[in-house]
Amino acid sequence: MSITYILSGFAVGLLVGMTGVGGGSLMTPLLTLLFGVAPSVAVGTDLAFASLTKSAGTITHRSRGNVRWPIVGRLCMGALPAALLATLALQYLGPLSAAIGQVIRYSIAVSVMLTVVAILFRVRMLAWVNAKPGRQLQGRALAGATIAAGALLGTLVTVSSIGAGAIGATLLVMLYPKLSPAEVAGTDIAYAVPLTAIAAVGHWWLGSINWTLLATLLVGSVPGITLGSWAAKAVPEGFLRGLLAMTLALVAFKLVV
Repeated sequence: MSITYILSGFAVGLLVGMTGVGGGSLMTPLLTLLFGVAPSVAVGTDLAFASLTKSAGTITHRSRGNVRWPIVGRLCMGALPAALLATLALQYLGPLSAAIGQVIRYSIAVSVMLTVVAILFRVRMLAWVNAKPGRQLQGRALAGATIAAGALLGTLVTVSSIGAGAIGATLLVMLYPKLSPAEVAGTDIAYAVPLTAIAAVGHWWLGSINWTLLATLLVGSVPGITLGSWAAKAVPEGFLRGLLAMTLALVAFKLVV
């Protein structure tokens, strides 16, 4: 079983490194459905897994020039306070009901599929935006929308461990259509590090992290995300865009089945 955990961590890390997507959206269902881990423990362990794994990915993406730090800062301004508030809500109200959890999963799946469409038609999107620049948010409006997006992400990630990559990539593509796929991946990974770290501390406080499982997953994920992050800028943009679209489509499928 340890070898299976290591290979799972490597595969997820590789995908996250190349696309910025797939951490919680793939790892949490994998832990619960394939390995039989309790949902609350799967969420807490996955958040700790994401924070440590994405730290390694951020270092590599930073060295490759893929991280847009002003965007990271705006996302964190909204995400970090929201994560703290969501943790307090979980402490006093308890975990979300199964029905509400399903609504969140289906909502994420729909938004992820919209991202797939946006990625596949990125060239047309850019042409549409460039034809009339007023269609694209600018200045304070763009900054405010980014902070609000961060607040949404902070809440979703804390309660479900899903959304940091999938929804983050969606919002980056929509708000900043001129970012390359490698920049989407690097920026998405970088802002998720402090967000998932705060959420993981909250779940540690709630007692829902399996540290042995976490250590085993990290053995595979750290080299996986390092390799994937390095390759993100080395591979052709068309291939990376296709890989990102396929990964997101897989995420959406996993969320609804």
